[in-house]
Amino acid sequence: MVPRAGWVKPASDQRLSDHISIGVLTRAFPPDLVDAVVREAGRGERRQRLLPARVVVYYVLAMALFSDASYEEVMRQLVEGLSWASGWQRVWEVPSKAAIFKARQRLGPEPLELLFGAVASPLAGKRTRGAFYRGLRLVSLDGTCLDVADTRENEAAFGRPGTQRGHGVGAFPQVRLVGLCECGTHAIIDAAIGPGKTDERTLADELLGSLTSEMLCLADRNFYSFERFPKAAQTGAQLLWRVSSTVRLPREQPLPDGSYLTHLSKINHGHARRRGPEARVIEYRLEDPGLPDAEQRYRLLTTILDPEQAPAAELAAVYRERWELESAVDELKTHQRGPRVVLRSKHPDGVIQEAYGYLCTHYAIRRLMHDAALKAKLDPDRLSFTRGLRAARRSTRSHPGFSPPEPRRGPSPGDR
Repeated sequence: MVPRAGWVKPASDQRLSDHISIGVLTRAFPPDLVDAVVREAGRGERRQRLLPARVVVYYVLAMALFSDASYEEVMRQLVEGLSWASGWQRVWEVPSKAAIFKARQRLGPEPLELLFGAVASPLAGKRTRGAFYRGLRLVSLDGTCLDVADTRENEAAFGRPGTQRGHGVGAFPQVRLVGLCECGTHAIIDAAIGPGKTDERTLADELLGSLTSEMLCLADRNFYSFERFPKAAQTGAQLLWRVSSTVRLPREQPLPDGSYLTHLSKINHGHARRRGPEARVIEYRLEDPGLPDAEQRYRLLTTILDPEQAPAAELAAVYRERWELESAVDELKTHQRGPRVVLRSKHPDGVIQEAYGYLCTHYAIRRLMHDAALKAKLDPDRLSFTRGLRAARRSTRSHPGFSPPEPRRGPSPGDR
């Protein structure tokens, strides 16, 4: 390996990537796993670089952790502790912005997507408070949009949203993100990303495979369709989805708790009605004078047909947990990224890479918070995400993960 300007190898043969640490993130995403996803994505290197792939993966995670810092300052946070006092012969020179950009370009988005997929999974266990309903893990589907840098490449790839008045377009291109969230821990356990013009229901279809028989999945009325609801139910998960008042759900069999059984139906071409599977309908009203009348009326569709197994009043209360995903999205967009801050990447591959970096970092912080909640015997909802974010940032200093090479010396007299 040829030394670069401003950088000198330490006395040992250890690599820079062996010393990279960003505290809580390296615990959630250990180096061996990072190396594995890099190889799986075909981004492994034949020669040693100043910025090897493992370092760049951690750099993308650090970008999400220090979203308000410059490119160079993020790198300083990442390699803090690599100094002459730590065993390096000279202070390591931070690569230029151009060098960082080229390294990210070489890496591409695939390793970050694979990394998120490899780690993101439900966190809640039997001791986690507020994560289950009658033994079923509560999860929720929802979508959001993220503003990205205003460049021609991003606009061509992702498109711009229309304005509320219907004239012109938004100030920034957007990507659309649909996530599957564990309600009790706010951990986003799966996600699909596409251009802002993509229908969120299309992206939701990519997540249905992550549903399991141990789950009760909540979703807003935008996600219901005659085809999608049965497809989600075929995963074995129980469903509790809100449906629009325009969906025809005939009252076929009233039940003691006020709910009723129905069959899904759809009018095909030629006005022939297609009959679907049986489901149960729960109707109720919110007493909130601040909402329009239509927004106070709720109609839920569930696959749990037996009211003794899940009474209507309980399911109506459980449905409020759907907003936990909106809270998780707010954590990612407002607190972690910063209010009104756009993703900084100027090219589409970098945008997708950065978005998965944010998802990975949010998951790592939520994992940290879940562990803390278990130790304190608290509901994870009781903990402040902002404090968790600050703790994760502090961990870059309190857990440097760097063992300086031992100075070479001759054997001591006692060894002879």
